[in-house]
Amino acid sequence: MKITNPAPPIEKLIHPFKEFTKAEASSGILLIICTVIALIWANTGFQDSYFSLWHTKISAGVEGFNLSYSLHHWINDGLMAVFFFVVGLEIKREFLVGELSTARQAILPAAAALGGMIFPALIYIFFNANGNGEAGWGIPMATDIAFVIGMMALLGSNVPVNLKIFITALAIADDIGAVLVIAFFYTAELSSSALLIAAGIFVILLIANRLGVRNLLVYIILGLALWIAFLLSGIHATVAGVLLAFVVPATSRYNTRDFLLSGKELLEEFDREGKEGPNILANEGRQDIVQTLESTCRKVLTPLQRFEHSLNPWVSFFIMPVFALANAGVPLQEDFFQALTNEVSVGIIAGLFIGKQVGIFIFSWLAVKLNIASLPSNVNWMHIYGAGILAGIGFTMSLFITNLAFSSEELANIAKVGILSASLISGITGYIMLRFTGKKISGENVL
Repeated sequence: MKITNPAPPIEKLIHPFKEFTKAEASSGILLIICTVIALIWANTGFQDSYFSLWHTKISAGVEGFNLSYSLHHWINDGLMAVFFFVVGLEIKREFLVGELSTARQAILPAAAALGGMIFPALIYIFFNANGNGEAGWGIPMATDIAFVIGMMALLGSNVPVNLKIFITALAIADDIGAVLVIAFFYTAELSSSALLIAAGIFVILLIANRLGVRNLLVYIILGLALWIAFLLSGIHATVAGVLLAFVVPATSRYNTRDFLLSGKELLEEFDREGKEGPNILANEGRQDIVQTLESTCRKVLTPLQRFEHSLNPWVSFFIMPVFALANAGVPLQEDFFQALTNEVSVGIIAGLFIGKQVGIFIFSWLAVKLNIASLPSNVNWMHIYGAGILAGIGFTMSLFITNLAFSSEELANIAKVGILSASLISGITGYIMLRFTGKKISGENVL
């Protein structure tokens, strides 16, 4: 149906930006841009302003209760809690209706993710056992889903659609593992009183879910309280985001049949209320009907969908780029080669680039050979191996775990050199392999 009203001038102005945000690769491109900016900023004459900015203290609260942290801390513990909330929503959706919804579908990406976590950790420990960097074993375990999906988008038709689905499911399963690692192994001293408060808030959220509460504001307010409790508990505050996601309802008030019938009735009533015109400003009846229709549309969507739809753009185009800007700035001037050859950096590079591809391939192969999983259609072992190389892009989650693993700024910077190097090597190598062998090997099945 053709819309007769001409688009306002602002639509023409923002059209290129809207098209950019729709592209699968756009969030990855923005992450790269922010990473480059951070590296340049931290290695020029403006580096003092870079580091002083992130150490700026920001306070929030009321009399008697005040939270005062650096801007860097607010980003890593605050904004990233929203990131983990969206990750939790994606995990829940995949378990309910997605690629992890049945055992047969979930086994292959889950097995691949497990291998892609075990091997990198073992390789890292091989280089750093009993050393100063031993605590960083979790750093090479993580895959950056935004970068990997962005690379897959750039490959286009060179890789089968089912491979993109496999790597997405793998990255989500990988995120589950990363969340568990953070919760159980990168936790400071625990506050029993704060944990009890967090448990109480979580029980209230469960009750709200069971009672059928669908108002997003309820979950926002209780989720904020849960985040504060975790912030004070010693368990990393981002875990609150994942727990909140698990109690957000995934059912709607209207089923599709009721929505269709109600929608038809409202549109027929809208038609009876007046003649066609440029707008409905003077027609109160039509205004009421449109508002009712808007409310009906909200009720047919689950709270999970509404949260995801609202927050995904903020996570992709604000939170993750800001996180990259705040965490990727590593001084590289005089000691770059020394940092690159340090056992921490070598362990991360070997873990991400070698451990990921080997672990993902071996565990996938075992799952298929043991007949507990099968390869997706049009996907062969060379595809799986290429995807395993791309999974060595660790960036966001690896940087995040670095901040938890190392209190030493020197070790953290060395780790970041390793993460950036490994992600660059994995991205370029994986892209070249799939780009020039994807079509050629499509339809073949080796091993």
